[in-house]
Amino acid sequence: MKTLLITREGLEKLKAELDHLWRVERPETTQKVAWAASLGDRSENADYHYNKKRLREIDRRLLYLRKCIDDLKVVDYSPFQEGKVLFGAWVEIENQKGHRIRFRIVGYDEIFDTKDYISMDSPMAQALMNKEVGDEVVVKTAAGEFVWRVKKIEYVK
Repeated sequence: MKTLLITREGLEKLKAELDHLWRVERPETTQKVAWAASLGDRSENADYHYNKKRLREIDRRLLYLRKCIDDLKVVDYSPFQEGKVLFGAWVEIENQKGHRIRFRIVGYDEIFDTKDYISMDSPMAQALMNKEVGDEVVVKTAAGEFVWRVKKIEYVK
């Protein structure tokens, strides 16, 4: 089950996507469907079938966005978060071989199209919660156990 939290920036992105789909994509696709339908026989009309399918995808995404935007709870930065890994933190960790990675812990709906965001429901994020700089963390995944050390914690203010 996904946690229904989101950052302020994540919510704004979802709202912008909803607005773009509703005001731009859907009207354009509806127009294309109407144009293709006006050509006559729809059984072999690739434009009609493609755009009808695209319209269903848009409507499905609109329905999802409307529901999730209403259900999500925005978590803004608070000074009490400083020094600990919590929701919204940028975290830099290092393994025993010296390999460092940096990522931000965010809600599930924010991780798509970004390579440096991870879901707070992921094993890595769960293992890091409430840790401080210098703490060692054992992350258990299907591939095995991995040991990481917290090197840096930052928040968007």
